[in-house]
This record gives sequence, C-alpha cells and structure tokens, in this order.
Amino acid sequence: MSWMNEIGGLLQQFSGANPANPPANVEDHFDRAAQALPQSELIHGITAAFQSGQTPPFAQMISQLFGGSNGQQQAGALTALLTAAGPALLSQLTSAGGGLGNLASIFSRSAGTVTPTVTPEQASQVSPEEVHDLAAKVEKKDPSVVERMSSVYAAHPGLFKTLGGAALTIALAKIAERQRG
Repeated sequence: MSWMNEIGGLLQQFSGANPANPPANVEDHFDRAAQALPQSELIHGITAAFQSGQTPPFAQMISQLFGGSNGQQQAGALTALLTAAGPALLSQLTSAGGGLGNLASIFSRSAGTVTPTVTPEQASQVSPEEVHDLAAKVEKKDPSVVERMSSVYAAHPGLFKTLGGAALTIALAKIAERQRG
C-alpha cells in the first residue's frame, strides 16, 4: 500500500486548514503522517512551516528546537548551521565583535575544515540564544539553510512537534497541497 493510500484521508483534512485554529488532534495526525511519509515530503512540509508568516521567525523556531534537543540532535543542528554558514561567514563571526560567545571557539576549530563537525559536548556549551543569532545570520546569507534545517528536523519529527499546532498544521497542509497537484 502506498503512503498516499495510507494517509491520504488524513492529509485531506488539512487542505485549507487554519493554522491559527489547529485541529485538536494535530499532534497525533502529524505523528501518523511522519511515520508514513517519504522523508522528502516531510522536509517540504517542515520547510513551509519554517517559512510561514503564521509561525515565529525561522531563527526563533530553530532556537526553540535546539533548546529542546538532546546533545546529539544539538550537534547535528549546529553542524548543519556551520556548514551552511560557509568559511567567509565563519571567519567574520570569529573576528572581534562577532558576538556569538561559545560559538566562536567552535567556529575557530571548524574554520579550516571542509565540513565542520560539532560534538555533543561542544553543542552543550552553546545557548539557544547563540543558536538564534547564528541561524538569523546564516539565513540572511543563505536562505537555503531553511531547507537544510528542515532535513535535520524531518529526521526528528517528535522534536518538531514541540513547535505547536500552527507549525504542524502548516506542514500537513503543505504536504496535502502538493498531493493535490
């Protein structure tokens, strides 16, 4: 049975749904959809939620997710942000006045590498506020970071659920819209 046969009716309920008034059981629906959907579809839905004017700004949501993550998830999120930042922005942020506190030491250790990698121990030293600042700067430099971070959180749909009903409704509505063609 294809995933659309399995959850098509569920997604139909979200066509035109109002994120300001999400269905009472949106978390359960999101769980069910996340288990059945191909990763690419979940990424599209999460990206729509991150980019929506009906949810908080991207950097705020990333900061919230980071704060609720375990060490491994935090490390993955920071690695994705550092990779998206690229060497030029990393260099700028590590210079005087970069203002990103504990991130500066991680940046300086990652700055010459092709793909920076953050350990859970390093990630645990970074505050959600620092992640907020980093995400905002990276998004301004490279808006494709939103899709990269969507991929990170599509691997952890239970964590994404902590953003609340509006974000979940937007994600499911976007997935439903894509299926209608």
